[in-house]
Amino acid sequence: MGIFARRGRLLSAGLVAGAGLLAGGLMVGSGAGTPATAQNAPAAPSAGAFTVDPVHTSVVFRVKHMNVAYFWGTFDKAAGSFLIDPANPDKSTIDLTIQAGSVDSNNPDRDKHLLGPDFFSAKEFPTITFKSTKLTKASGGENFFDLAGDLTFRGVTKPVTARLEFTGQGPGREPGSTLQGFEARFTIKRTDFGNTYLVGKGLSDEIDLVVAVEGVRK
Repeated sequence: MGIFARRGRLLSAGLVAGAGLLAGGLMVGSGAGTPATAQNAPAAPSAGAFTVDPVHTSVVFRVKHMNVAYFWGTFDKAAGSFLIDPANPDKSTIDLTIQAGSVDSNNPDRDKHLLGPDFFSAKEFPTITFKSTKLTKASGGENFFDLAGDLTFRGVTKPVTARLEFTGQGPGREPGSTLQGFEARFTIKRTDFGNTYLVGKGLSDEIDLVVAVEGVRK
């Protein structure tokens, strides 16, 4: 469908464009922020995969409406596992699953429409998945990467690319636990996945996404 400041019902444009799922910034091939300084540089990753923490993970999308303004929404349920190793990007893996039914556009009637055949066909295709295929170093700083993978949406699987930032690693609240995080920005086209509703007639084909993930080491 930046910077966003909601996890309940407040959206802030600022992923997609802040993000900017699913042109803007979860945007494929968009620019990234400033490199981490020596003072706040993320710690080196430790061995072992991390389980996605859904409470501290955000999936934000934006779509352009009537070619005038961007509209923002979220998916509130994400799961999966990942490991980002900046020193050995070829050993990094990301496997994410988003529940299509968890879409939140801040309007129940619109959410119902989004879940139907005009958009997500969520009854037939309840999940949106992403599996990485390659991670390579990118310009912008030591923690920025080009991410390639396969996105499955509405039962169609297509290769996509994203700009990924390794955002950090450190101890968790639980004794002995370790946290790790990343943010990826994508831009996809709805028509690539068989979704043509109102394309060019009120809604953009391009969807910008920001996926900001925090995980706990298994």
